[in-house]
Amino acid sequence: MGHGDAGSGHDAQAAFADLIDEELPSYEPVAGVSGAVRSAGSDTMLNLMTGWAEAFRGFHPSVRPQVEGKGSSTGPPALLENQAEFAPMSREMEPSELDLFVDHFGYEPTELRVAVDCVAVFVHRDNPVASLTIDDVAKAFSIDGDEMTWGDVGVTDAAWRDRPLSLYGRNSASGTYKFFKDQGLGGSDFKPTVKEQPGSSGVVRAIGTDVNGIGYSGIGYATPGVRAVPLTMDAGGDAAPPTFDAAMAGEYPLARFLYLYLNHDAREELGALREGFVRFIYSREGQEKVVQDGAYPVSAEVAREELGKLGLEPGF
Repeated sequence: MGHGDAGSGHDAQAAFADLIDEELPSYEPVAGVSGAVRSAGSDTMLNLMTGWAEAFRGFHPSVRPQVEGKGSSTGPPALLENQAEFAPMSREMEPSELDLFVDHFGYEPTELRVAVDCVAVFVHRDNPVASLTIDDVAKAFSIDGDEMTWGDVGVTDAAWRDRPLSLYGRNSASGTYKFFKDQGLGGSDFKPTVKEQPGSSGVVRAIGTDVNGIGYSGIGYATPGVRAVPLTMDAGGDAAPPTFDAAMAGEYPLARFLYLYLNHDAREELGALREGFVRFIYSREGQEKVVQDGAYPVSAEVAREELGKLGLEPGF
């Protein structure tokens, strides 16, 4: 189920539930949780953070969600300037961002892995391309490659092979932009012909209306108008789709964690609001929101490790 998808009923929900680790507990609300859930950061995670905050408010009616999603690069400054308690990011903080934080506070922010995502390479639903290698992706999007046609990436259909690739992507404030540049392009710069969109949904919408379109976004933004192309690292390898199983097996080359950063001094109390919200994220209900949003849940093992970073006993 993607952000642009209404879902497909009870059977789909049951299938989603099968992805969630049975060891994850149901959320148990406690008294005294109130205040604003202030979040700023990733656009990819905007709907997920909103869903978490709204569901958390369902358990604690005095909680007020305040969620912004203008790009991962806006998260670290929001923490630094105390404009947010939570900074969702679709990439890890860069050394320069960590250095600024440590210089200011004297300790590092707490990094939590909260979901698994696949950055998908989308094409128009009618496009016949069967699969792509990471080298194809790099040549298509980076300045190291020439302008390309669909024939250059293996399409033999005479109606398609001479058509040029129409490239779409995110802007530089995006963690997905940075991740795709590092992992998909080997760190090379993007071609100037990439049409930058301010949000993930904008990328997918554009591809869905451009028959020659190709672009990248978190898999959760899939719509019926586009198709995610299976990817492989090498030309001789088996191409993997951006699925949960392929991500968990390490077969899909553009899988990643999604992160939540907190400004927490280990010498001080976390507070009821932040502890409750984090425990909710790692509950069954919290990880159901991940799956409903189109990303993939973390395991109970990961959940225990991340709660431990905050000094919290998992209880499961």
